[in-house]
Amino acid sequence: MSKVQLPNTKLFINNEWVESVSGNKFKTFNPANEELICEVSEGDKADVDKAVISARNAFENGPWGTTMTAEERGKTILKLADLIQDHKERLAQLETLDCGKSILSAREDIDFCVRVIRYFGGWADKIQGKTIPISSEFTSITRHEPIGVVAMIVAWNYPLMLLCWKLGPALAAGCTVVAKSSEFTPLSALYLCELIKEAGFPPGVFNLVSGLGSTVGNALSHHMDIDKISFTGSTITGRKIMEGAAKSNLKPVTLELGGKSPNIFFADCDIEHCVNAAKDYVFSNNSQNCCFSSRFFVHESIHDAFLALFTEKIKQLKVGDPYDEFNHLGPLVSKQQHDRVLGYIEKGKSEGAKCHLGGTKHQVDGKGYFIQPTIFTNVTDDMTICKEEIFGPVVVILPFKTVDEVIKRANNTTYGLAAGIWTKDISLALNVSNKLKAGSVWVNNYDNCLPQVPFGGFKQSGIGRDLSEYAIQSYLSVKAVTISHKTLHAQQH
Repeated sequence: MSKVQLPNTKLFINNEWVESVSGNKFKTFNPANEELICEVSEGDKADVDKAVISARNAFENGPWGTTMTAEERGKTILKLADLIQDHKERLAQLETLDCGKSILSAREDIDFCVRVIRYFGGWADKIQGKTIPISSEFTSITRHEPIGVVAMIVAWNYPLMLLCWKLGPALAAGCTVVAKSSEFTPLSALYLCELIKEAGFPPGVFNLVSGLGSTVGNALSHHMDIDKISFTGSTITGRKIMEGAAKSNLKPVTLELGGKSPNIFFADCDIEHCVNAAKDYVFSNNSQNCCFSSRFFVHESIHDAFLALFTEKIKQLKVGDPYDEFNHLGPLVSKQQHDRVLGYIEKGKSEGAKCHLGGTKHQVDGKGYFIQPTIFTNVTDDMTICKEEIFGPVVVILPFKTVDEVIKRANNTTYGLAAGIWTKDISLALNVSNKLKAGSVWVNNYDNCLPQVPFGGFKQSGIGRDLSEYAIQSYLSVKAVTISHKTLHAQQH
């Protein structure tokens, strides 16, 4: 791999690169070799205030919020999609450098970013209200207006993709944005700023304040002049975001949080097909995925055959340099996450689960935050590794007997983000999908996110939806205007 060209590492406010008010910087590291990549300007509350003023001015007084038509906004969004496509390789290289995901996965992520931005660019001039016939004396209309200045805080596992999931609908609705990327993976969002400016977005429409959650994130959630906040990350942090929103100006929130997603393999499923599919998705992105299917419920009649074939396939996965296209798993994002996952593996062993495969760290030339793909068996539903989100390459295999039993066990979690069902019986699939408490249920496929399909969770997996028309609605305020016919007639005389 040739050396990756780094983006500008300052704050991006009002279409300009600026140093933080404090002058502080934070460091970002390559998780594959633990070496320093660069230092990035570290914003805090003062920088958030500047960015919000910029976004407010762009919304209230700039061309984005006053003179540009919805069609013109849509063309600008589509131009951004084209630029992301043109710069795909550099963006993917930055994601792999900063995040540790395989280069093939990074390229797929950037492709999906393009699809998402294009989808929402097409929506910009199709947001419409309604005419409501009340009586012969009144007519009511609704206007779907942009909610205003929106804050976005995204997680480190899909740095650019998660930002695009939120940015697309917000821009289509006509909002302006102040965003915060993760301090672990700031680089691709910084490069996106260059593309946003090149696409022709007016100053202040998009602002990026890099920094820590305790400072920048806290300032955004508590800010009195932010009209909405959208967050992707842990459930613990989601509670803090919601608390800040409630204690400030009661701004609405969209929260996409954690998960402990079940995958259910019924007796009639094609074992070889299911295992091959599972091999491709289960350890994708090094299993640092909110809808990662960490609980495999396998019918007892096929359990042993499934486990044997699944084990064989997982042994074929290669761990190592994420820039090597022959490797499937790269490092976890940080030492903190690496140690956390190893802690869960030890917890599983100490609680009596059998570490069937993996369970150890893996290093390349003595460095890196790599962990071998890990399978646990002899697991009970009350074990920690079966209840808590691990966010690493650890899967538990759980046999079941009956349909009612597996539905109850699959739902026995505080989360409700996603679920998978594998069966040839479509009636069974529909019956079970109706009873699973999850925001996304995939039948005979998994983690198949599409721009047109809403994504979000039940229970403690979040509030609201990303992607699809549903996402746009969360960036709009509905205004009802009721007109008296009599008043109009009176004025005519």
